[in-house]
Amino acid sequence: MKNWLVINLNKKYFLKVGNQLFPCQIGEGGLEKAVKKTEGDKTTPIGNWYFKKIYYRSDKVFKPKFKKKNVLKVNKITKNCGWCDDITSDKYNKYIKISDFQSLNINHEKLWREDDAYDLIIVTSHNVEPTIRNKGSAIFIHCSFSDNRKTSGCIALKKKDLVFLLGNLNRNTYIKIQN
Repeated sequence: MKNWLVINLNKKYFLKVGNQLFPCQIGEGGLEKAVKKTEGDKTTPIGNWYFKKIYYRSDKVFKPKFKKKNVLKVNKITKNCGWCDDITSDKYNKYIKISDFQSLNINHEKLWREDDAYDLIIVTSHNVEPTIRNKGSAIFIHCSFSDNRKTSGCIALKKKDLVFLLGNLNRNTYIKIQN
């Protein structure tokens, strides 16, 4: 399973992997060229994005296992895990420990959530290396919301589908998002 392709069929989005189609949700604002993407626009960036890291809630899912070793670094989510979405911060679009930044009043998203959306997260390569402020942070592949609503720019899949796909990743897997 070298690449994953987001496609639009009859105004519904699917992730195509090999010959299989998995229903998915995209950003509320639709798809946008990555060069036009801005923080908070709720669009999903068009492009080819590699997978950087995986985060998981050990109290809700098992640690992802791969058929091959050393596919991606896997990190456990704790109540102290966050992602900086503050365009004024040097930590913009990066993982943070919330306790290290509480006194600084930096905007961030908590990775430990009451819903199931962040039980499994794949961090994509959108706007990393280099990170450009205000070009969008936290473009994840994560679990669908219980009501299957659109995301704030991420790709969301049913948890069982995401677990299945994680088990079949390899080092060169990427997601291609296109119009």
